[in-house]
Amino acid sequence: MLDPTDTEGRIAIDDASYFLSKIELKKGTAPTMAPWRKRLFIATSHITADAADYFGLPGERTVIMGSRVEV
Repeated sequence: MLDPTDTEGRIAIDDASYFLSKIELKKGTAPTMAPWRKRLFIATSHITADAADYFGLPGERTVIMGSRVEV
């Protein structure tokens, strides 16, 4: 098995960039679940912790890419 230091080299943590993904939930028209469950599911997604803040990532070196999903 290869040693990661032989294949990746040294990692400069102070110069690293971080990439995160974020999903935005939107109420759709498809009858996938009861309307009150959709509202509750979407509401609970809004109160989750921000990943960059949770992990203490520097804002100037963090890229957040997202998508919108209908439920």
